Amino acid sequence: MPGRLRGDARSWYAQGNDVKHVILTHGGVTSPQSHADSCAAAADDALAVLNAGGEALGAAIAAVARLEDDPRFNAGTGSNLRLDGRTIEMDAAVMASDGRFGAVASIERVKNPVLVAAKVLETPHLLLAGVGATAFARRLGFDDHDPVTEGAREKHARALAALGGNGDGDFSSDAARFHALTAKRFWNFDAEPLECDTVGAVVRDAHGRFAAAASTGGSTYMLRGRVGDVPLLGAGIYAGPHGAVAATGIGEEIARRFLARTVYDWLADGVAPARAAQRGVAMFPDVLAIGVLVVGRTGQAVASNRTMASAQLVG
Repeated sequence: MPGRLRGDARSWYAQGNDVKHVILTHGGVTSPQSHADSCAAAADDALAVLNAGGEALGAAIAAVARLEDDPRFNAGTGSNLRLDGRTIEMDAAVMASDGRFGAVASIERVKNPVLVAAKVLETPHLLLAGVGATAFARRLGFDDHDPVTEGAREKHARALAALGGNGDGDFSSDAARFHALTAKRFWNFDAEPLECDTVGAVVRDAHGRFAAAASTGGSTYMLRGRVGDVPLLGAGIYAGPHGAVAATGIGEEIARRFLARTVYDWLADGVAPARAAQRGVAMFPDVLAIGVLVVGRTGQAVASNRTMASAQLVG
């Protein structure tokens, strides 16, 4: 099924082997359809890498870097401010079908965490975190970058109001849960206290290689140093010889279910990508927002239980 598809696709899929490449991108579960233009642009960047002779991994990285640069998404520039109003900690990961994996967690003040995660592939390590990850980025020439945007400040103000019981309704349940279970007892920011999504891409190139990449600014309601699913191998992303998977949603719930590797294992067992994607979403109760991108040897699919900006580029 050569061609393009973009928009709010809670469930769509394609099958067949008569394609040279497949690129799927998403802007995070709950992201509106109006943001699909950026997902399509990210897919175009990935295609440019493939057309220049690059492999699936480079294409997936290029797609996610483009999404990190769009301040409408909670990744890179546009990442969520934590409740102290100052801290932004970001996670990112990349994986290729030959088993290479690199990730950063709780990295600060870089423009494109996914590019730093890609550099971890050149080390003996799988994951670098916190100040070590940021120092690694500086050592490799990544400039100091302040990712705070006016949109992040406005979102922080609304989240803070909800925590104080004066919100507009959008953050109320998350604020109540965080305040009751976490805020008073475990607060670990320097200052006194006053939703979660991820961008991602999966790619199959003309040589049958697969890759996945993802990046996130985390949730507003979280303690400093919290790490979600994205940089955990097999949770937020996974790639192997049978395909690639990228997930988005509440990181702790995704990690508990080892979601990306679970969906991948279904592909390895011969389950069609569309069915694997739908089964992955069905693992979660409806109250939890969840979405997945899946590409395999026999097709590709996107599934989510909420609106999710996404794009497909097949050729």
